[in-house]
Amino acid sequence: MTAPRSAFAPTWPAALLLAAAAATWLPPAATAAPDVDRRLGIFERISEASGSFDETAAALEVALQQSRLRLHARTDLMLGDKVQRGRVYVLTSPDYQAAAAGEAPNTISAQILRLGVYEYGAGRKIQIDMTNPVAHAMVFYAGSKNYDRLIAAANAAAQELRDVAAKVPGTAVSVQLSPMRTEATLKEFDGDGAARIMAHWRNWSESQRTIFTDKPENFAAAVGRIERALRSAADKGHDDPSGWRLVTEIPVGPNAVYFGITNAYTENKCVRIDSDFRSDGKADDAPLPGVDHGPALPLEVVVYNDGQQTRAVQYGQMWRMQLYFWDAGYVAFAKNAGVPDTLVNSIDELLNAPGAAATGPGNKAGS
Repeated sequence: MTAPRSAFAPTWPAALLLAAAAATWLPPAATAAPDVDRRLGIFERISEASGSFDETAAALEVALQQSRLRLHARTDLMLGDKVQRGRVYVLTSPDYQAAAAGEAPNTISAQILRLGVYEYGAGRKIQIDMTNPVAHAMVFYAGSKNYDRLIAAANAAAQELRDVAAKVPGTAVSVQLSPMRTEATLKEFDGDGAARIMAHWRNWSESQRTIFTDKPENFAAAVGRIERALRSAADKGHDDPSGWRLVTEIPVGPNAVYFGITNAYTENKCVRIDSDFRSDGKADDAPLPGVDHGPALPLEVVVYNDGQQTRAVQYGQMWRMQLYFWDAGYVAFAKNAGVPDTLVNSIDELLNAPGAAATGPGNKAGS
């Protein structure tokens, strides 16, 4: 049974965010936190390249081919006026996957690795960053009995990414990028600050919104249903959230499949939300410092079979936006308070097209 959408996606008024901001706003962690060594960024800058964008991307792709990492897809960010370039690479690590082979199938988001190449700051210097595998492991494997072993495997995967970037002409670096959080916060991540109310105080698993469910034996059919819907969809541009493009489809073990999806609307919104109130990296010729958060994309749809049911899910987009973009600040979120619901509803509508058969419970409230 498909969940009714309108009942489950309340739009949070900007006034609520602004009230919270007046009471509790603090500067982004990157500039406020003196204890950087005890905090992990959800992103990490790993190279300050010396070549052009195209030269850097080409060198990175050669290095990836020579590594043990698996490159599944690359996608260029569509930022409207094209004032800055950004590209995202979606990867997996066979060694990391092997270490996590026995984990619950709904944890596969931890296994998806992403690199970003982008133009940043005055002169549009080229940098490379990654979504931090260790920070993600702390979020998604917090409840695992194998937590310590998985953190070690995530550290090894992070080093694989750094080693690849180190082969690109330029300077290898290791700089944690905001949002930055302690291990304890990541393990219990249910939103940030006063705005946790908007993520409904839910952790990652509670934030997995059901798109549809089916019987365990129908796992392959459910995957096929998602494939058909996404392959028949088309990106409709920066002003229309209803069209999507499939970036990649990645089976992770026998009982889970990750779909990376994006559109120009989402890419443009996310980068600009994170850029509005940032001063670091903002310049006349590079006005979008939020391009360094490009590896937060693509969004994910996960289909998994846990032995009890097959379930297709997306993350509550308010939870997800706080995980990756909270350094934008309360005011930026207030200006864009309706965006998470817009994304949730658009994905639900695409994947619950008329005539699709599905059974099961509906969603919990909230985006």
